[in-house]
Amino acid sequence: MQFNREQEAAVTHKTGPCQVLAGPGSGKTLTIVNRVRFLIETCRVKPEDILVITFTRFAAAEMRSRLSALMGREVPVTAGTFHGIYYGILKWAYHLGPQNILSEEEKYRILQEAVRGKEIEAADEEDFLRDIAAEIGKVKNNRISPEEYEPSRCSAENFCEIYHGYETRRKSLRKIDFDDMLSVCCELFTSRPDLLELWQKKFKYILIDEFQDINRVQYDVIRMLALPENNIFAVGDDDQAIYGFRGADPQIMFRFLKDYPQAVQIILGNNYRSSGNIVRNSLKMIGHNEQRFPKKLSAVRERGECLHIQEAKDPTEEAQYVASEIERAIKGGVAAEEIAVLFRIHTDARAVAEELIDRHIPFQMREHLPNIYNHFIAKDIQAYFRLAMGSGSRGDLLQVMNRPKRYIARDSVSDKGVSFEAIKNFYCDKDWMLDRIDQFEWDLKMLSRMAPYAGIQYIRKKIGYDEFLKDYAGAGADRPDSCEILAELEEASRPYASAEEWFRHIGEYTETLRRKEKERSEEREGVRLMTLHAAKGLEFHTVFLIGANEGCIPYKKVRTDAGTEEERRLFYVGMTRAQDVLKISYVKTKNGKESSPSRFIEELLEDG
Repeated sequence: MQFNREQEAAVTHKTGPCQVLAGPGSGKTLTIVNRVRFLIETCRVKPEDILVITFTRFAAAEMRSRLSALMGREVPVTAGTFHGIYYGILKWAYHLGPQNILSEEEKYRILQEAVRGKEIEAADEEDFLRDIAAEIGKVKNNRISPEEYEPSRCSAENFCEIYHGYETRRKSLRKIDFDDMLSVCCELFTSRPDLLELWQKKFKYILIDEFQDINRVQYDVIRMLALPENNIFAVGDDDQAIYGFRGADPQIMFRFLKDYPQAVQIILGNNYRSSGNIVRNSLKMIGHNEQRFPKKLSAVRERGECLHIQEAKDPTEEAQYVASEIERAIKGGVAAEEIAVLFRIHTDARAVAEELIDRHIPFQMREHLPNIYNHFIAKDIQAYFRLAMGSGSRGDLLQVMNRPKRYIARDSVSDKGVSFEAIKNFYCDKDWMLDRIDQFEWDLKMLSRMAPYAGIQYIRKKIGYDEFLKDYAGAGADRPDSCEILAELEEASRPYASAEEWFRHIGEYTETLRRKEKERSEEREGVRLMTLHAAKGLEFHTVFLIGANEGCIPYKKVRTDAGTEEERRLFYVGMTRAQDVLKISYVKTKNGKESSPSRFIEELLEDG
């Protein structure tokens, strides 16, 4: 096996702390597995004394597989995720079993109980609970008290009450959640130095992959485990630290050299993956970050195709451009599986997914892609159209009769279906209610004559659905998102001449997503659609990076310089997934509003 000078230095590092900065495509996994081989064959380290930690089970399995192939046999090196390793320690110490692990279903049920009765505005309870669960995880992973934490989805007082209510109930059930596997292990080692010593003797050499994604509690446990020899081999890339929202702390990479001033730092700077132009442009953009290690990175391959930046009128035109380019690439001999469409958030994929379905281009999804047509707003709009078409059910009427508020009582609605006469009879002595019901009926009659695009505008402005959303969300954080969902629905309906035609499309799109969700684990064919976060660690012949607009990337909710730098790193990760072809696109208008190119596009267009 031929290594370059830096790879050789990393592989043959013997004892003491070592930090390896591994740029994209620099042979990171190759270096780690060969270092394990070097420790076993040259340094005569027993395999049982070596611990390799990754961030995903897939990466751990790949590491074991590659090590076995390299060694020509199975070797008893411990390789696993932080959670898997730490849970194994807890299992040994406390005799834990599956009955002690809090399931996701139990977790959300406890959170529901903790939230009940509190004055919290949230349009979607499921989203709110998911966000609160993530914030509780951040508190645990960063070893801070809930009183010190600044929540984003509710008041600090409410968050503390929810946190303590959740923890009290969890402990009464004698169960731990996913994040406790880390924090409880840290508490165990802090309170029981005798047990810590046993594990220190077991793991004498610790290798960590994707070190930039580590959080405070993971790092604290590793530091304890590594004593007294401190044989920590930390491999990561500060330019690819993109999980701050999950509680990862990229500052730990910088802190490592302060905690271990004797540490050796090695930079793997040769990119074997991407063409010269892709490497040059990605470095020009990431160079705008101030919080990064200075390092010289270069491409091993030729310059290749120029980076292409495409301006599109709107997401529909952008999707048409991407689909046409995919068809051209496939006809040119590129396998569909070697093409990826990357986006910042799931909702950005809707237009591309619909266009691929319309053109019968197969695609696969690595993660769950939410269906905009299943959102409560989309269901309201569809209910309005069904009522207007005369095919609405009693359920449709109940769903929208007070969206906006008309003060129609549920008791007034006939059990046999949709009957405005029955509602009028119920309110026969209230002229002001009869006027409201007549207006409702008239609105549905007007709606029945309209194409979906015009109809949604009518529902929003004339019927007053925009005002309903404003009242529904109050001053909470959900209102702008709700308005965007509604605007996107309006834009998505534009191509369809009738509600029937639009409904047929919704049905086909929904069925395709349902099928792909079912097949996701075994799906292997077609163009890859995934978020930038999910694309990390992967590589493709051709990459389309869509939606490169301000507000999308960097994301509109980012308010700090540190947040913007993480968004720039995310863009860098997307760019460096490409081996040969990279096409970046942005739109001039989105959901009827003007949209400007991302500042990262501007940085790519700078001279130099």
